[in-house]
Amino acid sequence: MADHPLPLTGERTVPGLDHENYWFARHVAAYAFAARRAGGLRVLDAGCGEGYGARMLDDVAAHVVGVDLVGDVVAHARGAYPGVEFLEADLCDLPLPDACVDLVVSLQVIEHLPDIPRFVAEMARVLRPGGELVCATPNRLTFTPGSDTPVNPFHTVEFTASELRDTLAGPFAVQDILGLRHGRRLRAVEGLARRSLPDLVLGAPPQEWPRWLAALVARVRPGDFRLRADDLDTSLDLVALARRP
Repeated sequence: MADHPLPLTGERTVPGLDHENYWFARHVAAYAFAARRAGGLRVLDAGCGEGYGARMLDDVAAHVVGVDLVGDVVAHARGAYPGVEFLEADLCDLPLPDACVDLVVSLQVIEHLPDIPRFVAEMARVLRPGGELVCATPNRLTFTPGSDTPVNPFHTVEFTASELRDTLAGPFAVQDILGLRHGRRLRAVEGLARRSLPDLVLGAPPQEWPRWLAALVARVRPGDFRLRADDLDTSLDLVALARRP
C-alpha cells in the first residue's frame, strides 16, 4: 500500500486511513471477486483511482492497464505501484486498440459518468469477443433510498439491479448480477445498534464517532462482506458479470 494516500474527495476511496476503512474494505471485496476471474488474462481496470485494485489484479493477471482521468491520480498510482501500467485517459475515449483485453473491471465508476451509453460501448470495443466485464455500483435502493436523486453529489445516476442489467444489455450479454452485503459479524453489530452500518458511518464526521464505532471501522476486512445472487434489492452494492458476444 502507498505510504501517502491521495486525499479523499468523495469520488474514490484510498487505503491506509482508519476512518475510511469500511468503504475501502467494501471495494476490495469486489476487487477480490474480479481477481478470481483475472488469472492469466489481459485486464483493464477502468477508473482505477488510487491504484490498489489494479495492483490486486496484477497479482494474478498476465497484464493490467489501469486508466483514470485525473493526472495527479495516475501519477500517484505509478509511484505507488510501479509494476502496473497506468494511463491518463477518458474512459469514453480510450487510447487502446479494439479487442485488446480479455477482462474489463470497472468498480464504483459507472455512477460517476456523464455519458454512460458511450462508456458501455467503449468497454465493449476494447474487450475481445467472449471477454468479460465486471461492473460494480451502489444499489440505489439502499444507497439513496426513497429518491431518484443521488445523495452523493459526485454521482450522476444510481441503479437498481434491473436498471443496471438494462444499461449493459446490447453491447453485453449480462450473465449474472450479484449483491454485495454484510457478513455475519457486521450484521450482528447492526442488530445491536438498530441502525445500518453505512448509516452509522455517514451519520456524523469521524471525529464525532463513539469509540466503539471508530474501532469497528478500523477493523473491517474484505472478508466481512458476502456476494449473493438472492434478494438483490436489499444489497449494498450490485456486481454485474457480463460477456461481450
